[in-house]
Amino acid sequence: MARQIVFARCMICFLSLALLALPALPAMAAGSTAAKPQKAAAGPEPRDAEAWFRKGALVATYGNNKAAVGYFTKAIALNPNHSGAWFSRGVSYGQLGLYPQAFESINRAVAMEPQNGLYYYGRARVYLLSGDREKAREDFLKAADLGDEDAQKYLKKNTQ
Repeated sequence: MARQIVFARCMICFLSLALLALPALPAMAAGSTAAKPQKAAAGPEPRDAEAWFRKGALVATYGNNKAAVGYFTKAIALNPNHSGAWFSRGVSYGQLGLYPQAFESINRAVAMEPQNGLYYYGRARVYLLSGDREKAREDFLKAADLGDEDAQKYLKKNTQ
């Protein structure tokens, strides 16, 4: 579970991963054909949800949310109870401006883990993107009450 939270935070904050030194990653994230020979050499596609989740988190970090949605969807197909994949797919949908899909996915993650402050924080960020500041504030407050430090910082900064 801790690994899911780390990946989700990276995606929300657009932090880069420590894997930037690997030369194939930027091409893979951008969907470039330069990554295809390496993909073929890597063998068959992964069959576990966590591998697809990690791929989705990686490409989302590079801003390729369309590919991330596909990877998170594969993770969900393999493990429908992977709340991190539901959440992360929702955030990627939000980045693409597909708000109904974003809220559907994030709400599914929240239903699975209602005490996860990160999920409320992420949904609040998507509400901000969609222009619904009132619902965003409600979720920031809920996330802060659950101990999410980013939500607490956001509220402190934006209520002065």
